[in-house]
Amino acid sequence: METLAQRWARLEPHTTVVGPDDDRPRPAVLLFHGCGGLRGHLPKYADVAKAAGWRAFTVDSFGPRGWSRQFAMATVCTGLLLRGAGRGGDILATLHGVSRRPDVDASKIALAGWSHGGWGIMEAMSADRSRPSLGVTDPGSIDLDGVVGAYLAYPYVGIAALNRMRPWRHCPKTLAVIARSDHLTTVRNAERVHAMIRDCGAEVDTWVADGSHSFDEPMTAPPMRYDPDLSEEALRRFGALLHDVAVAPPV
Repeated sequence: METLAQRWARLEPHTTVVGPDDDRPRPAVLLFHGCGGLRGHLPKYADVAKAAGWRAFTVDSFGPRGWSRQFAMATVCTGLLLRGAGRGGDILATLHGVSRRPDVDASKIALAGWSHGGWGIMEAMSADRSRPSLGVTDPGSIDLDGVVGAYLAYPYVGIAALNRMRPWRHCPKTLAVIARSDHLTTVRNAERVHAMIRDCGAEVDTWVADGSHSFDEPMTAPPMRYDPDLSEEALRRFGALLHDVAVAPPV
């Protein structure tokens, strides 16, 4: 197991930063890809964040581990390696590193995850951080108070997500995107999970998009199918969430 600082030292060289060309402290959103690795849709979300005056940090969780897309598809997507709890360590480590940057307003940070990335965020928000967990020795050394928003794009909440109904310990404003034709979960199951998040005191907006899992990823791999119109709507809603949490008064 690693410390958060050690994990961030491995992740940082594989993190892409997009934002306004200045050094003033700005809100930051941390973007975490799905089990297939970095894909062409995440830069679009980063650009939306930049246009809103945010800094976007897109994290490649597979590069530091030496994993190719093909390897990840065969192991991570099938649940053999790096399940959500392990990915949760990446979320906390990135939060640890980014919140210390002088060009980031650590009181306004949002987390965004797609599928497997969303699973990791849910694990990070619900884990008992008083002891070693999530693959790191010191998960409790990072303060989550600055996390004011979460964007969960069709997060994995299937049978392997054993902790999907575990209450969150930190409850930021959340936009939960459910794909109506998601082959990995039913709408009913996803809505039940998101209702649990709402019960912890979080403001949770749920959008049931009339598409498949990964509908905003520009590819077609049945049963997943790209939908350009839904993708544009997802970008709009993502930008609206950033706007809402940026202007919200401190809790």
